[in-house]
Amino acid sequence: MPGCEWRRSVLSFVPNDLLCCPDAMSLLALITALLLEQLRPLSSRKYLYGGLSEYADFFQRQFNAGAHSHGRVAWLLAILPLLMLIAALYWMLFGMHPIIAWAFNVLVLYLTMGFRQFSHYFTGIHKALLDGRLDEARSKLARWRGISSHELNAEEVARLTIEEALLASHRHVFGVIVWFVITMLIGLGPTGAVLYRFVLFLNTRWGETDDDEIGRFGEFAHQAFHILEWLPLRMTAMTFAIVGNFEDTIHCWRTQAASWPDREDGLLLASGGGALGVRLGMAIPEGGMPFHRPELGIGDEADTDFMQSAVGLVWRSVVFWLILMLLLTLASLLG
Repeated sequence: MPGCEWRRSVLSFVPNDLLCCPDAMSLLALITALLLEQLRPLSSRKYLYGGLSEYADFFQRQFNAGAHSHGRVAWLLAILPLLMLIAALYWMLFGMHPIIAWAFNVLVLYLTMGFRQFSHYFTGIHKALLDGRLDEARSKLARWRGISSHELNAEEVARLTIEEALLASHRHVFGVIVWFVITMLIGLGPTGAVLYRFVLFLNTRWGETDDDEIGRFGEFAHQAFHILEWLPLRMTAMTFAIVGNFEDTIHCWRTQAASWPDREDGLLLASGGGALGVRLGMAIPEGGMPFHRPELGIGDEADTDFMQSAVGLVWRSVVFWLILMLLLTLASLLG
């Protein structure tokens, strides 16, 4: 029948011509993963993180003798086999059918990327502040940051919540997207998403811990994370400039980022504050004494309205990246 032949021709076009294009497969996988996470958010990642913790602890026990070189060897042995496995699975599935490889990409992104990994904290704090429940907002912020927040006023809670949201959106969404697209373009499938999230995990586990048993063992994990962060961090900051206030973003980026204790975080927070027109950083009470932090951003004091503006900034950034990828995909297909 003519109708059946038309449907068969469309189905044959999608996997053979569209999904075989890395740009197109990346775009479709990202859109699907984002939609899937919004419609069916993963209820918990504790089992995934529990498995990763045991995996990381195994290499720490076997190799940690307190030396920098031991940490480098453990880091490489922990990450390289995992990436090789992901790449091999992608190649095997792509050989079976491109649409199966696409589904694998969606699964990897669904597990490694998404707003729901932190948005419940942000939404709960925002709603509590709107309803005047300051103690509840403090409690939720403390659980998110892992630091007591009982001394903060409403403006300080809003300010710290915006800071955490900007950092989390980069590490759970934009950083993953950048490295996912890079490895897709060079034929390694979704290994970039796994690489970024696992390097971030090892940095938290080994590189930024105060555990005396780690010692110099975690130095390489910390260095590797900052190397991996260089490109996606600047792409995120530039996107904030494009979809927000461009001049203020660039000004804050150039003049304020270096003043923050962690320059990479300072770059992102200064750019986000400039794009939103809100003041971030600044002193907060801690242990009954003011804890000094450099001022970042420009403009007004943080409040619940700026919290909503931060959500808009992040979503505009996501849409901008998807549109950019769509244009690259069309150019690739037409070429």
